[in-house]
Amino acid sequence: MDLFGQANDAGAPLAYRMRPRRLEEYVGQQALVGPDKPLRRMAESGSVRSMILWGPPGTGKTTLAEILAEHSGAHLERLSAVMAGVKEIRAAVERARAVQAQGRATLLFLDEIHRLNKSQQDALLPHVESGLLTLIGATTENPSFEVNSALLSRARVYVLQMLDEAELVTVLKHALADEARGLGSRRIVADDEVLDILARAAAGDARRALGLLEVACDFTEPAGEGERLPREALAAVIGHQASAFDKQGDYYYDLLSAIHKSVRSSRQDAALLYIARFLQGGGDPLDVIRRLAAIASEDVGNADPRALPLVMAAWDAYLRLGDYEGQRAIAHAAIHLSIAPKSNAIDQAWKRAKAFAAAQPRLEVPTYLRNAPTKLMESLGHGQGYRYAHHEPEGYPAGSAHDCWPQELPHEAFYRPTEHGQEKRYAQLMAWREQRDAEADGKA
Repeated sequence: MDLFGQANDAGAPLAYRMRPRRLEEYVGQQALVGPDKPLRRMAESGSVRSMILWGPPGTGKTTLAEILAEHSGAHLERLSAVMAGVKEIRAAVERARAVQAQGRATLLFLDEIHRLNKSQQDALLPHVESGLLTLIGATTENPSFEVNSALLSRARVYVLQMLDEAELVTVLKHALADEARGLGSRRIVADDEVLDILARAAAGDARRALGLLEVACDFTEPAGEGERLPREALAAVIGHQASAFDKQGDYYYDLLSAIHKSVRSSRQDAALLYIARFLQGGGDPLDVIRRLAAIASEDVGNADPRALPLVMAAWDAYLRLGDYEGQRAIAHAAIHLSIAPKSNAIDQAWKRAKAFAAAQPRLEVPTYLRNAPTKLMESLGHGQGYRYAHHEPEGYPAGSAHDCWPQELPHEAFYRPTEHGQEKRYAQLMAWREQRDAEADGKA
């Protein structure tokens, strides 16, 4: 039986069988389990503190919890936030009290702690506070968003990183060599190139790497006293492995953020890379287009007034052409936005305008700008003095008397064009109109 009371079945998946039992077998996360690092010190001292392990799938969160429980000698309770309700938490608490009466501590491993609702967290909190339960939560999501502050303040958060390719190759080699739990009895030979390809396809996930290896070994060829895993066999395995990610997870939004920041930084190749990864991982192409539409106004603006219409055209093209051909329209828009001159003057102007308006709850519209659909409104002066721009010389009603600004408020310039791209021309037009105003007011 393993630490969670489950049989060590020889027919279980390879990733399950190869789960490390000791820190000496553990691969990766050296910032946490290396010499004199925090989790190594906990394991060596046998004194485990409440913690939350945050990291992508397959980085060893569950394994670390098992190893720490083994080193601490504590009674282990295991719950999944997906399956456990308040009833299950209370039952675990009662078992912990019984164990405490025997002089033994209880460690509660709570998988997917980000899925725990408020009532479940409230039921757990007092027992973590009292020390009856030492909590080890595991999550793939940012705990600062998903775990309430009271529970979070009583648990140290440790961040686990995706395993690099060298670490994944080490995991694969262990599995091929281990005769007791792995594939060692089959004497399988795999070239370094084959292992490198498997490691790369696993994208930092040790569990996935072992799953790929296990499937790939169904395609081995006889070789001497053992077997050989040919490179050609990998196409049948990796070609059917989806690189999908949780659309509500951090990685999904990290990729969108990387797309946005690459475009803003005028790095078109990086933008295309992250868009390709996003789409290959099952991301919604419309999420990319929406982000590009936001970029067109926020980061390009009037430096290239064509940017927003082009993105909207790409949006329309995607919907009309379908996904395969439509992805090129997305790439088209992303490249245009990346190379275009940049200005956030529109974004800044809008922020200034909102802040100014929020500070003026009694803002009045000048009477000459008001609508006058009735005789009464006309008698009150609505619309009187309004100058129709198309009847004015050069299409501009010059002078401060027609600046459309509420007279009781100090004027503030929200929009401040840059010298980038077409916006330089906008600045020239604004300067020309200011000169016309000064002339009309007799100040030139």
